[in-house]
Amino acid sequence: MPQRATPDGLRRAALRYLERYASSAANLRRVLLARVERSARFHGTDREAGAEWVDDIVARFTRAGLVDDKAYAELRTARLADRGYGRRRIAYSLRAKGVDEDVIAAALDGLAADIAEPDLLAAIVTARRRRLGPYRGGDRAERRERDMAALARAGFDYDTVRRVIDAADIDDLEAEAEGRD
Repeated sequence: MPQRATPDGLRRAALRYLERYASSAANLRRVLLARVERSARFHGTDREAGAEWVDDIVARFTRAGLVDDKAYAELRTARLADRGYGRRRIAYSLRAKGVDEDVIAAALDGLAADIAEPDLLAAIVTARRRRLGPYRGGDRAERRERDMAALARAGFDYDTVRRVIDAADIDDLEAEAEGRD
């Protein structure tokens, strides 16, 4: 049975959550509102009062710097790019966590400032990890369409997918993506 939601209990729950996970303000609000909803179903807690408590907690944590959407977006963007996610998939992930479009755009622009072609580099990372295209042994032509579809599902545009899958020399492609000559 869930605990009864109180302002102090929600504040402690928010601190515990933030100790374990980085979060956007909207995501923290969603997590806390779920607690209020469970408490309302089991204990009859007033949902409107609970929502006010949650809004107050999120606002206080934001003012105190415990929740920072910009820092969260930059961190998540960098992590997802390192894992080989494309810009579209990163943006989708941030939107799902409730990050504002302007903050998403700024985080993606920050990623582009460090690397000449971040999408190309992420596609290369994905292709290497999943052994697609030039990282595949044997007959690449036979699996070309499937490899292209796999990269497209990972969030890469057609030109990027084609460049990676059809690359003859992966070292040159990697150097181009990183901006090396």
